[in-house]
Amino acid sequence: MVREFAIHLYLFVFRFFFTIFSICPQKKKTTFVASFGDNALFVIKELQKQTDDQIVVLKTASCRVDFQVDSLDFEPKKFFDWIRSIYHLATSNVIFIDNYFGFLAAVKFKPGVKCIQLWHAVGAIKQFGLKDPSNAGRSPKAIERFKKVYSQFDYVVVSGDKMTDIYRESFGIGEENILRTGIPRTDFFFDEQALKKASDALRKKYPAIQEKKVILYAPTYREGEFNVSSLPLNIDYMYQELKNEYILLLRLHPAVRFDFVIQYPDFIYDVSDYPDINHLLAVTDLLISDYSSIPFEFSLLQRPMIFFAYDLEEYAKSRGFWEPYEQLVPGPIVYNSKDLVEAIRTNNYDFNQIVKFANEWNEFSTGSASRRLIQAVYPESENARAISRG
Repeated sequence: MVREFAIHLYLFVFRFFFTIFSICPQKKKTTFVASFGDNALFVIKELQKQTDDQIVVLKTASCRVDFQVDSLDFEPKKFFDWIRSIYHLATSNVIFIDNYFGFLAAVKFKPGVKCIQLWHAVGAIKQFGLKDPSNAGRSPKAIERFKKVYSQFDYVVVSGDKMTDIYRESFGIGEENILRTGIPRTDFFFDEQALKKASDALRKKYPAIQEKKVILYAPTYREGEFNVSSLPLNIDYMYQELKNEYILLLRLHPAVRFDFVIQYPDFIYDVSDYPDINHLLAVTDLLISDYSSIPFEFSLLQRPMIFFAYDLEEYAKSRGFWEPYEQLVPGPIVYNSKDLVEAIRTNNYDFNQIVKFANEWNEFSTGSASRRLIQAVYPESENARAISRG
């Protein structure tokens, strides 16, 4: 009840200022609302090449990317930045977002404004949006609010047709809202020079990478886990068994804060604040994940993955999967640290499965997604050409 009241108040205030600012003239301006920022960064770089649009980025507290363009803190507690953010949203002709943003339920954009959902995942394991199992406990008013937000998406960018079907169900959108240009940040994995530059920078920052193989542990966010004081991994056991051959990079979800002392600084490195996950993937020899979307882009590198699903049954009930977990993930599934270490030592991976997984989920991400997206959204862009959506 209190939460719903707070949301109602937030949207009322947002709508009030948005309505006032809507009186101002619309400008040739693109505004990004970023909570992750990875996709936005690639789109911004390409936008600067192909157009002369003014660019503004509205960053939530979880966004760690330095865009090197005009940026504002999109948080009510940063009141003046927040008000200026609303002004930019009311006077832009193109708006990119990369997450669910409730303010969209309170605004009415001017005719001709385009709102593009970049989202923050290449593919999806768990259900979200209108298919999120937690909606069963939501009020009808909340569900209606969600639908208002999703109805603002003029386009949703997809990496493959498997994700197209998921977006249709999750957001209640139609074929006309699908933009098959590929996911912008996947361009990185087709750029050998960028891959090398990122690898060199990380090897310089973490010299141990030059001497040992790199395991990246990147778990998904779990409801209510804003501060983590322990890991489900048995770090002592992993250290004893793997320290001679591997180092372990820890990458927590952007919404989570890491709050414990690392006992083995020569083995485990907290890279949760490292601004670019793509760069971390460039030096990763083995990815350990669970229900995160990171494996979808990592598969483009055709490197092995292990899925540490220690709470599979519980998570499946609370979040729901799009298809049986065992059939979806392209690697061995383990449920405890002992089996995880054994899987690492066995080093037995089905690379054909990984390639198939990459092709299925990344059929439109072939190295030029950012360019194709700009050409699709901005007809006046340099070298613009018609892009088929089918």
